[in-house]
Amino acid sequence: MDTLVFLGTGDAMGVPRVYCSCATCTEARGEGVNVRLRSSVLIDSGSDFFVIDCGPDWRRQMEAQGVRTMRRLLVTHAHFDHIGGLPEWADACRWMGHKGELYAPAEVIPVILRQYPWLGSHIEMIPCDAGVVLDDWKITTWKVCHGKNGYSYAFRLEKAGYTWVYCPDSISLGPEETRHMQGADLLVLGTSFYYEAAELSTRSVYDMTEAAELLGEVKPRKVVYTHMSHDVDFRKPYILPDIVTLARTGMSIPLGH
Repeated sequence: MDTLVFLGTGDAMGVPRVYCSCATCTEARGEGVNVRLRSSVLIDSGSDFFVIDCGPDWRRQMEAQGVRTMRRLLVTHAHFDHIGGLPEWADACRWMGHKGELYAPAEVIPVILRQYPWLGSHIEMIPCDAGVVLDDWKITTWKVCHGKNGYSYAFRLEKAGYTWVYCPDSISLGPEETRHMQGADLLVLGTSFYYEAAELSTRSVYDMTEAAELLGEVKPRKVVYTHMSHDVDFRKPYILPDIVTLARTGMSIPLGH
Protein backbone atom coordinates (compact mmCIF):
# COMPACT_ATOMS: atom_id res chain seq x y z
CA MET A 1 0.00 0.00 0.00
CA ASP A 2 1.25 3.48 -0.86
CA THR A 3 2.06 5.96 1.90
CA LEU A 4 1.58 9.71 2.18
CA VAL A 5 4.38 11.46 4.10
CA PHE A 6 4.06 15.07 5.28
CA LEU A 7 7.43 16.70 4.59
CA GLY A 8 6.19 20.09 5.80
CA THR A 9 2.95 21.41 7.26
CA GLY A 10 3.56 25.15 7.64
CA ASP A 11 2.25 28.25 5.93
CA ALA A 12 4.33 30.59 3.75
CA MET A 13 6.49 31.79 6.68
CA GLY A 14 6.89 28.48 8.52
CA VAL A 15 7.16 28.11 12.31
CA PRO A 16 8.93 29.60 14.17
CA ARG A 17 8.92 32.98 12.44
CA VAL A 18 12.31 34.59 12.96
CA TYR A 19 10.86 37.86 14.27
CA CYS A 20 8.15 36.37 16.49
CA SER A 21 8.08 35.61 20.23
CA CYS A 22 4.52 34.29 20.46
CA ALA A 23 3.87 31.18 22.55
CA THR A 24 3.86 28.90 19.49
CA CYS A 25 7.11 30.24 18.02
CA THR A 26 8.80 30.19 21.43
CA GLU A 27 7.82 26.56 21.96
CA ALA A 28 9.02 25.69 18.45
CA ARG A 29 12.48 27.02 19.36
CA GLY A 30 12.55 24.80 22.45
CA GLU A 31 10.82 21.44 22.56
CA GLY A 32 9.83 21.90 18.95
CA VAL A 33 6.43 20.19 18.71
CA ASN A 34 5.24 23.23 16.74
CA VAL A 35 8.16 23.38 14.27
CA ARG A 36 6.63 23.54 10.80
CA LEU A 37 8.49 23.60 7.50
CA ARG A 38 6.75 24.83 4.36
CA SER A 39 3.94 22.54 3.14
CA SER A 40 4.90 19.59 0.95
CA VAL A 41 4.03 15.89 0.75
CA LEU A 42 5.73 12.76 -0.57
CA ILE A 43 3.79 9.85 -2.07
CA ASP A 44 5.75 6.61 -1.59
CA SER A 45 4.78 3.54 -3.64
CA GLY A 46 7.48 1.37 -2.06
CA SER A 47 9.57 1.19 -5.23
CA ASP A 48 9.49 4.89 -6.14
CA PHE A 49 8.00 8.21 -5.03
CA PHE A 50 6.94 11.64 -6.18
CA VAL A 51 6.48 14.90 -4.30
CA ILE A 52 3.91 17.70 -4.35
CA ASP A 53 5.44 21.19 -4.06
CA CYS A 54 9.06 22.14 -3.51
CA GLY A 55 9.41 25.06 -1.11
CA PRO A 56 12.54 26.67 0.35
CA ASP A 57 12.81 23.91 2.99
CA TRP A 58 13.19 21.19 0.30
CA ARG A 59 16.81 20.34 1.09
CA ARG A 60 16.11 20.01 4.83
CA GLN A 61 13.03 17.88 4.08
CA MET A 62 14.97 15.52 1.82
CA GLU A 63 17.73 15.16 4.43
CA ALA A 64 15.14 14.33 7.09
CA GLN A 65 13.80 11.51 4.91
CA GLY A 66 17.25 10.25 3.94
CA VAL A 67 16.45 10.92 0.28
CA ARG A 68 19.36 11.69 -2.06
CA THR A 69 17.60 12.04 -5.39
CA MET A 70 14.15 13.12 -6.56
CA ARG A 71 12.92 12.58 -10.11
CA ARG A 72 9.29 13.75 -10.14
CA LEU A 73 7.37 16.70 -8.75
CA LEU A 74 3.87 18.15 -8.94
CA VAL A 75 3.43 21.90 -8.34
CA THR A 76 0.19 23.49 -7.12
CA HIS A 77 1.17 27.10 -7.91
CA ALA A 78 4.18 29.36 -8.33
CA HIS A 79 4.37 31.09 -4.95
CA PHE A 80 7.77 31.04 -3.26
CA ASP A 81 6.73 28.72 -0.43
CA HIS A 82 5.82 26.11 -3.06
CA ILE A 83 8.68 26.54 -5.57
CA GLY A 84 11.54 28.12 -3.59
CA GLY A 85 13.47 24.83 -3.54
CA LEU A 86 13.48 24.37 -7.32
CA PRO A 87 17.01 25.77 -7.85
CA GLU A 88 18.41 23.27 -5.33
CA TRP A 89 16.49 20.43 -6.97
CA ALA A 90 17.76 21.50 -10.39
CA ASP A 91 21.32 21.50 -9.08
CA ALA A 92 20.78 18.03 -7.61
CA CYS A 93 19.50 16.82 -10.99
CA ARG A 94 22.60 18.28 -12.65
CA TRP A 95 24.95 16.49 -10.28
CA MET A 96 23.04 13.21 -10.46
CA GLY A 97 23.06 13.29 -14.24
CA HIS A 98 19.32 13.03 -14.90
CA LYS A 99 16.60 15.48 -15.89
CA GLY A 100 13.84 16.01 -13.36
CA GLU A 101 10.17 15.91 -14.33
CA LEU A 102 8.06 18.82 -13.10
CA TYR A 103 4.30 18.53 -13.67
CA ALA A 104 2.20 21.67 -13.35
CA PRO A 105 -0.81 23.31 -14.99
CA ALA A 106 0.23 25.01 -18.24
CA GLU A 107 -0.29 28.57 -16.96
CA VAL A 108 1.95 27.91 -13.95
CA ILE A 109 5.01 26.81 -15.97
CA PRO A 110 5.89 30.20 -17.55
CA VAL A 111 5.52 31.87 -14.12
CA ILE A 112 8.09 29.44 -12.73
CA LEU A 113 10.46 30.01 -15.66
CA ARG A 114 10.24 33.79 -15.31
CA GLN A 115 11.55 33.43 -11.78
CA TYR A 116 14.10 30.71 -12.54
CA PRO A 117 14.83 30.87 -16.31
CA TRP A 118 17.70 28.36 -16.12
CA LEU A 119 15.63 25.49 -14.71
CA GLY A 120 14.79 24.09 -18.14
CA SER A 121 18.36 22.89 -18.54
CA HIS A 122 17.92 20.35 -15.75
CA ILE A 123 14.14 19.97 -15.29
CA GLU A 124 11.57 19.08 -17.92
CA MET A 125 8.41 21.18 -17.54
CA ILE A 126 5.33 19.06 -18.34
CA PRO A 127 1.77 20.50 -18.44
CA CYS A 128 -0.71 18.31 -16.56
CA ASP A 129 -4.02 20.05 -17.32
CA ALA A 130 -5.29 16.95 -19.15
CA GLY A 131 -4.22 14.70 -16.28
CA VAL A 132 -1.21 12.53 -15.64
CA VAL A 133 -0.51 9.05 -14.25
CA LEU A 134 2.35 8.56 -11.76
CA ASP A 135 2.92 5.21 -10.06
CA ASP A 136 -0.57 4.14 -11.20
CA TRP A 137 -2.14 7.19 -9.54
CA LYS A 138 -4.57 8.85 -11.95
CA ILE A 139 -4.11 12.54 -11.19
CA THR A 140 -6.43 15.38 -12.20
CA THR A 141 -6.02 19.06 -11.40
CA TRP A 142 -8.24 22.13 -11.30
CA LYS A 143 -7.97 25.80 -10.38
CA VAL A 144 -9.12 26.98 -6.93
CA CYS A 145 -9.55 30.44 -5.42
CA HIS A 146 -6.54 31.56 -3.37
CA GLY A 147 -8.24 34.74 -2.15
CA LYS A 148 -6.15 37.91 -2.25
CA ASN A 149 -3.23 35.84 -3.58
CA GLY A 150 -5.00 34.96 -6.82
CA TYR A 151 -5.26 31.29 -7.64
CA SER A 152 -3.79 27.90 -6.86
CA TYR A 153 -4.50 24.37 -8.08
CA ALA A 154 -5.67 21.26 -6.28
CA PHE A 155 -4.95 17.63 -7.16
CA ARG A 156 -7.27 14.61 -7.05
CA LEU A 157 -5.47 11.25 -7.03
CA GLU A 158 -7.19 7.91 -7.68
CA LYS A 159 -5.78 4.38 -7.51
CA ALA A 160 -7.24 0.95 -6.83
CA GLY A 161 -10.58 2.35 -5.66
CA TYR A 162 -9.02 4.89 -3.28
CA THR A 163 -9.35 8.65 -3.85
CA TRP A 164 -7.64 11.53 -2.09
CA VAL A 165 -7.35 15.27 -2.67
CA TYR A 166 -4.51 17.68 -1.94
CA CYS A 167 -5.54 21.35 -1.67
CA PRO A 168 -3.11 23.40 0.47
CA ASP A 169 -4.03 26.96 -0.61
CA SER A 170 -7.68 27.87 -1.09
CA ILE A 171 -10.59 29.84 0.34
CA SER A 172 -14.25 30.59 -0.43
CA LEU A 173 -14.60 27.70 -2.90
CA GLY A 174 -17.74 27.44 -4.98
CA PRO A 175 -19.60 24.32 -6.18
CA GLU A 176 -17.48 23.84 -9.31
CA GLU A 177 -14.26 24.10 -7.31
CA THR A 178 -15.43 21.56 -4.71
CA ARG A 179 -16.92 19.10 -7.21
CA HIS A 180 -13.71 17.04 -7.36
CA MET A 181 -13.52 16.90 -3.56
CA GLN A 182 -16.88 15.21 -3.13
CA GLY A 183 -16.77 11.93 -1.24
CA ALA A 184 -12.98 11.58 -1.17
CA ASP A 185 -11.50 8.95 1.12
CA LEU A 186 -9.00 11.59 2.28
CA LEU A 187 -8.91 15.37 1.94
CA VAL A 188 -5.69 17.22 2.76
CA LEU A 189 -6.68 20.86 3.18
CA GLY A 190 -4.76 24.02 4.02
CA THR A 191 -6.00 25.89 7.13
CA SER A 192 -3.63 28.65 8.19
CA PHE A 193 -5.51 29.67 11.37
CA TYR A 194 -8.01 28.16 13.77
CA TYR A 195 -10.06 31.33 13.47
CA GLU A 196 -8.81 34.26 11.38
CA ALA A 197 -10.48 37.55 12.31
CA ALA A 198 -9.13 39.57 9.37
CA GLU A 199 -11.61 40.82 6.76
CA LEU A 200 -12.27 38.17 4.12
CA SER A 201 -10.98 40.24 1.20
CA THR A 202 -7.53 40.39 2.84
CA ARG A 203 -7.23 36.62 3.31
CA SER A 204 -6.03 33.73 1.17
CA VAL A 205 -6.55 30.39 3.00
CA TYR A 206 -9.39 28.77 4.95
CA ASP A 207 -9.38 28.84 8.72
CA MET A 208 -10.45 25.72 10.61
CA THR A 209 -13.89 27.01 11.50
CA GLU A 210 -14.66 27.72 7.83
CA ALA A 211 -13.12 24.41 6.81
CA ALA A 212 -15.59 22.57 9.07
CA GLU A 213 -18.41 24.05 6.98
CA LEU A 214 -16.67 22.95 3.78
CA LEU A 215 -16.36 19.39 5.10
CA GLY A 216 -20.11 19.32 5.65
CA GLU A 217 -20.55 20.07 1.97
CA VAL A 218 -17.99 17.71 0.39
CA LYS A 219 -18.25 14.88 2.96
CA PRO A 220 -14.79 13.27 2.90
CA ARG A 221 -14.20 10.13 4.99
CA LYS A 222 -11.01 11.49 6.57
CA VAL A 223 -9.38 14.94 6.68
CA VAL A 224 -5.91 16.25 7.47
CA TYR A 225 -5.29 19.98 7.93
CA THR A 226 -1.94 21.35 6.77
CA HIS A 227 -0.40 24.74 5.81
CA MET A 228 -0.74 25.96 9.42
CA SER A 229 0.65 29.28 10.67
CA HIS A 230 2.01 30.13 14.12
CA ASP A 231 -1.58 30.83 15.17
CA VAL A 232 -2.00 27.06 15.51
CA ASP A 233 -0.50 25.59 18.69
CA PHE A 234 -0.55 21.79 18.91
CA ARG A 235 -0.72 22.02 22.70
CA LYS A 236 -4.21 23.58 22.58
CA PRO A 237 -7.42 21.48 22.64
CA TYR A 238 -9.08 22.76 19.47
CA ILE A 239 -12.68 21.86 18.74
CA LEU A 240 -12.52 19.97 15.45
CA PRO A 241 -14.73 17.50 13.57
CA ASP A 242 -14.04 13.88 14.57
CA ILE A 243 -12.67 13.07 11.10
CA VAL A 244 -9.97 15.78 11.28
CA THR A 245 -6.30 15.34 12.17
CA LEU A 246 -3.70 18.11 12.30
CA ALA A 247 -0.64 17.22 10.21
CA ARG A 248 2.74 16.92 11.93
CA THR A 249 6.06 17.02 10.12
CA GLY A 250 7.07 13.47 9.20
CA MET A 251 3.58 12.05 9.79
CA SER A 252 2.65 9.24 7.40
CA ILE A 253 -0.75 7.93 6.32
CA PRO A 254 -1.54 4.75 4.34
CA LEU A 255 -3.26 5.52 1.03
CA GLY A 256 -5.72 2.68 0.65
CA HIS A 257 -8.66 0.90 2.20
